[in-house]
Amino acid sequence: MRFVLAAASLQRQGTRTLLAVLGVAISAALLLDMVMLSTGMRESFRSLLSRQGFDLRIAPRGTLPFDTDATIADASAIARTLKEHPEVDAVSPVFGASVHIARDDATIAATALGVDPAVQGDYELLEGTSLPDTMSLVASDAFLVATGARLGDTLRIAAGYDPQLRTWLGRRALVISGRARFIYLPAEQRAIALRLPVLQTMAGAPGTDRVNLFMVRLAPDADADAVQRWIEARSPRVTAVPTAVAIEQVDARLSYFRQLAYILGAVSLIVGFLLVTTLVTVSVNERVGEIAVMRAIGVSRVHIVQQIILEGLAISLAGTAIGLLLGLGTARWLNGILATFPGLPEPIDFFLFQPRAAWTALGMLVLIGIAAGIYPAWRSASLPIAATLREEAVG
Repeated sequence: MRFVLAAASLQRQGTRTLLAVLGVAISAALLLDMVMLSTGMRESFRSLLSRQGFDLRIAPRGTLPFDTDATIADASAIARTLKEHPEVDAVSPVFGASVHIARDDATIAATALGVDPAVQGDYELLEGTSLPDTMSLVASDAFLVATGARLGDTLRIAAGYDPQLRTWLGRRALVISGRARFIYLPAEQRAIALRLPVLQTMAGAPGTDRVNLFMVRLAPDADADAVQRWIEARSPRVTAVPTAVAIEQVDARLSYFRQLAYILGAVSLIVGFLLVTTLVTVSVNERVGEIAVMRAIGVSRVHIVQQIILEGLAISLAGTAIGLLLGLGTARWLNGILATFPGLPEPIDFFLFQPRAAWTALGMLVLIGIAAGIYPAWRSASLPIAATLREEAVG
């Protein structure tokens, strides 16, 4: 009976109920999007950094990987030192440089990574083979589109420009052996990967044996912090950054987005509460006489309270259900816009749906809808029956 009466009351003012449901839906969509934004970036970066299973990233002392042009000298010696630790499974050196390709009377610039193909973690091969010899390269889709090249083509690659001589220090003819997705680079960035010694030589660094970064994979259950301290003690010219620390550093840089998400999420909860409270209060005030009659014929006060709370609950549930669909659609649209920002790695998602966080937030909105109906329901059910009937009759 309570459900029937609550439904009839909502249907009586159908337009007002529909507007209230739509208002709650917008609040629910905003709340869901803010929850996805506040947790999505952190989890997206965590997934990105952990994607290839590397637990430590080693950069020149006091820098983050590729934040500056600083490099690590004597890379081979440091790599041998790293492999001495019993908990180190693999060491992947990475050297970065800019290269140029002469194509159709034009020069096309690209980013090149020198890697060890046996242990590299910078790209995922999509087609072909991964650097079978020193005369091969792996290219991104953006690079292939810009150059008009295909797998098997030979390109003249130049690096290490000397501004005084106005010439390239390193030139080499390389064959495109594979097509790859570069994990840590934007999708639109033209990129290639070569064997590490090849790029070092082309960039004018023979004999210096330098790299920009080491990525280190540890054994299962290894203590990353202990290995970090061991590395920095043995090689004081480098900084070892565990994945957990890297995530914290990224989190600190993105704190503005998280704070904005918290503020807008709180606003959406308040707006949802006010919408439901306003509708229920107006509805109750219009039905004071009806409620007094029900009390006069023996309907209990608890019954009245439960019926009115059910009305608020119905509005909240309907609005939350619509808001869930609206929020997911809006998040997908916004994520598509933000993903086009320059410099972002391809796999980064600003809005990431995580069931536990999403259902918790939407559940809070439903509970707020229930709470919104408690006060007006109890107040109306507590009015003196005789005086209320007399005032309604006179009115």
